[in-house]
Amino acid sequence: MKIVFYKYQGAGNDFIMIDNRNLSFNKNNTKQINNLCDRRFGIGADGLILLEPSKKADFKMVYFNADGNEGSMCGNGGRCIVAFAKQLGIIKNKTEFDAIDGLHLATIENDIISLKMIDVDKIDTFNSHCFLNTGSPHHIEFNENIGELDIVSKGKKIRFGTPYLNGGTNVNFAEQTTKNSFKVRTYERGVENETLACGTGVTAVAIAAHKSKLTTSNNINIDVIGGKLSVRFTEENNKYSNVYLTGPAVFVFKGEFIAND
Repeated sequence: MKIVFYKYQGAGNDFIMIDNRNLSFNKNNTKQINNLCDRRFGIGADGLILLEPSKKADFKMVYFNADGNEGSMCGNGGRCIVAFAKQLGIIKNKTEFDAIDGLHLATIENDIISLKMIDVDKIDTFNSHCFLNTGSPHHIEFNENIGELDIVSKGKKIRFGTPYLNGGTNVNFAEQTTKNSFKVRTYERGVENETLACGTGVTAVAIAAHKSKLTTSNNINIDVIGGKLSVRFTEENNKYSNVYLTGPAVFVFKGEFIAND
């Protein structure tokens, strides 16, 4: 069976997008999803995303990591599926869609997509790092000269280490560049490598930076290897709400593959 796919990227975080409103795609074929995401033997992507029907929103997002397993929320993937839904004619310039962590609002303005993330009211702070969940779990360390760090080696050690043995975590290294700007590099679980951007990761960095009093701004600019993103939020009594991740989501190409099931 031939399956049509679309390739999208958000700040270099790239995804295979499939219109699965007929529910024909085999979500249990982990090996096939992994092969499709392989950059040498497949299409190549950080993840695969299915757009499916929803009874309570415009559509449903189902996200798979590059290893073929269903993942937690993906911020840049969420922004990309909004652009995809618009290309399919499902929405115009605003939407509400369903994802693994609940409903998400999003708006489109001049190809820039703002995605509302979940509220955050639990941030664990330690001497060396912070930990919080922005739809996916994130370990955050603030460093100098993050461009010189061996992200894969350091990230892998933390991702599989104590106390993250049960489920693991994504690992972010951040460097402050101005009062409200940071550089971020991320090791993503499921990809098991550094990615060019991570939406839930930069969201976590922005909130952690504010919580740690590195910035007083509630509108934070983030530079990642793949481009520029921004995060804004409202903070009251240590609860972060109205959290929005904003940046470009770009259609790359369209193709088809033959499913092996």
